[in-house]
Amino acid sequence: MSNDQYMDAVFQALAHESRRRILDTVKARPGIGVGTLASEFDVSRIAVMKHLRVLEQGDLIVSEKEGRTRRLYFNAVPIQLIHERWTTEYSAYWSGNLTRIKYLAEIRARNDEMDKKKRAK
Repeated sequence: MSNDQYMDAVFQALAHESRRRILDTVKARPGIGVGTLASEFDVSRIAVMKHLRVLEQGDLIVSEKEGRTRRLYFNAVPIQLIHERWTTEYSAYWSGNLTRIKYLAEIRARNDEMDKKKRAK
């Protein structure tokens, strides 16, 4: 597989909202079983399995068999490769700072909204 084909597989895997939610879940709960993961979605187990297949093709999910259970783990390497391809040390520094400002502003906005609701009561 060429480097461009590899990147295409990663971007295809990340293109669907359900697959991103699956990645979030697997990242938060390393070693989660497929059955447990599937039970957290409002789609069939087969649909979740199809999403997992795309994530595995993008090398974002690693699975290991443990008895009858298939354990899932998040692989951040493809995302790191994308990051390294399109950022420099300088831009990574500034984008990291901007990301922190964004998160702080979102937290502040949420807190302001909660304060506003409390005062309205």
